[in-house]
Amino acid sequence: MCGNTMSAPLPAIVPAAKKATAAVIFLHGLGDTGHGWAEAMAGIKSPHIKYICPHAPVAPVTLNMNMAMPSWFDIYGLSPDAQEDSNGIKQAAANVKALIDQEVKNGIPSNRIILGGFSQGGALSLFTALTTHQKLAGVLALSCWLPLRTSFPQASVNSVNKDIPVLQCHGDCDPLVPLMFGSLTVEKLKTIINPANIQFKTYSGMTHSSCNQEMADVKQFIEKLLPPLI
Repeated sequence: MCGNTMSAPLPAIVPAAKKATAAVIFLHGLGDTGHGWAEAMAGIKSPHIKYICPHAPVAPVTLNMNMAMPSWFDIYGLSPDAQEDSNGIKQAAANVKALIDQEVKNGIPSNRIILGGFSQGGALSLFTALTTHQKLAGVLALSCWLPLRTSFPQASVNSVNKDIPVLQCHGDCDPLVPLMFGSLTVEKLKTIINPANIQFKTYSGMTHSSCNQEMADVKQFIEKLLPPLI
């Protein structure tokens, strides 16, 4: 995948134990890489599913005093009304859509692909799912928010994903992306896609991280939407 400044290395992949008939593409958070989440996915893997954890390109991040770090797009501030990197978000989404297209070429139909992510990666997965023409199996949105939310009247969402299942998870002690962001996001999502398909789970005492119960819920969500093909 290409970034604003330099191309990122190839994704961390947890291969299927047998022929892959489904895939999970999972995007890490700001300043991280795909390796940690690939390890987490290896802990909940199913034998017919391929898990792809791309690495964000390294770029300066305004929020962090322009320090260069792995970032899907620039972040200017953390308040709900902060300016957003519209061009960067749309370019990052185009890169993720290209990654989905690549898996389709590899033989996995887009409706057998779950897109997900944590924090900034979760934000990008939500935005991508709501703007892509590719019909996806579902979205995992962990400790995140919906970017460019004011640009989402209902009509702007491609109809193929109007009924997409979403599992949104958030810790109630998150100091970086407060639970309020998750609550606002789920309320906005209910105006965009079928509210009956949105699950919002909160975890007591969890900060800006993951926990065993959350990963168990993620595993259940993946296995329900991507069952083995008989």
